[in-house]
Amino acid sequence: MKRMIVPAAIAAVLATTSLALADQATGTVKSFDSGAMTLILQDGTTYYLPKNFKNPGLKSGEQVRITWAMQNGRHVASDVSIQ
Repeated sequence: MKRMIVPAAIAAVLATTSLALADQATGTVKSFDSGAMTLILQDGTTYYLPKNFKNPGLKSGEQVRITWAMQNGRHVASDVSIQ
């Protein structure tokens, strides 16, 4: 029984940690570049999108909510939704 509890506890801590590192932002799209996989908000923040990102219809002036994490000094988005 103890052998099962320790790995389960470690898995729970790791899952919680990765969620805690994610942040959310909202803003207005300034530009979206599907070639460079970048999204720039009106405030000037650039978000890098994953290669498998499916564009929900992003265009300039659109209000969005972005779930992101800082990786290697860059804002890397994991989810973008139109508000």
